[in-house]
Amino acid sequence: MAGGTGMKEVIEAIKANIGRVLVGKEEVTDLLLSAILAGGHVLLEDVPGTGKTMLAKSLAKSMELSFSRVQFTPDLLPSDITGLNYYNQKAGEFIFRGGPVFTNLLLADEINRATPRTQSSLLECMEEHQVTIDGETKKLEEPFFVIATQNPIETAGTYPLPEAQLDRFLMQIPMGLPDAVEERQILERFGKENPYDSLTAVCGREALLNLMKEAEAVYVHPHLMDYLVELVLATRKHSEVEGGVSPRGSLAFYRAARAYALVKGRDYVVPEDIKALAVPVLAHRLVLARTLTGRSTGRQIIEQLLNTVFVPTEEWNT
Repeated sequence: MAGGTGMKEVIEAIKANIGRVLVGKEEVTDLLLSAILAGGHVLLEDVPGTGKTMLAKSLAKSMELSFSRVQFTPDLLPSDITGLNYYNQKAGEFIFRGGPVFTNLLLADEINRATPRTQSSLLECMEEHQVTIDGETKKLEEPFFVIATQNPIETAGTYPLPEAQLDRFLMQIPMGLPDAVEERQILERFGKENPYDSLTAVCGREALLNLMKEAEAVYVHPHLMDYLVELVLATRKHSEVEGGVSPRGSLAFYRAARAYALVKGRDYVVPEDIKALAVPVLAHRLVLARTLTGRSTGRQIIEQLLNTVFVPTEEWNT
């Protein structure tokens, strides 16, 4: 294990802490934590009430990160997110008041309810970890992550995220509904009190930054890099895809694979890591052909490619 058992214990502690609040979301937690360790942003997608907001809050509290939540609405302005310069009459000068983006973890709740102009105010923050206001650039504190949520079913009063913004999310993760056993556990767990209230941090900001460095040291066999590249290239050649995965997407795929391996307790990537990440990392980046009838979804296309692209067989830790 890269970094020794200490790093492994920290990761397991974070996962266990979140598991005290969320029921049956182990794989979702692994994906979210992998995205964080890879330095990426996440789009959580599902119907209301599936635990999207609670997952983001539990993650921030577990790692002692500063946290801000913005409820996106049609009347939300870019300055409501990034901040603005206002004139202080007493001081006789303009003073900058930072918006909620000046935090470690920003929860953009129902991001598709804001106008494209407001959505675009996050582009610079997400890509360059900075904001530019009135010609002055201000850096954001590291680490900085955006976890956005959206409801894929309700479309009234929503503005679909443009491809350029979707591409800046490392992963798009569906939460999924619980089964009967999990539903019963939710009732028992939340019937008397909210377990989030008693949640305590299991690591700090510096420990998270160290984990991110450890993820960068995870080994990827050259044949697995070829496999990853072949999957990306296949998206650009698919008959139902107008725009395949970009180099930004392939780099995100590579970073996510290393972080996912670390979360799973290894210091090397295996083919199963790449397969597990292909849909959440690649599917939302595809620009599908609009002229075809009965066309496949991005998820279906990626799943199809996973069944057709050759998987190499080697020893991956050497």
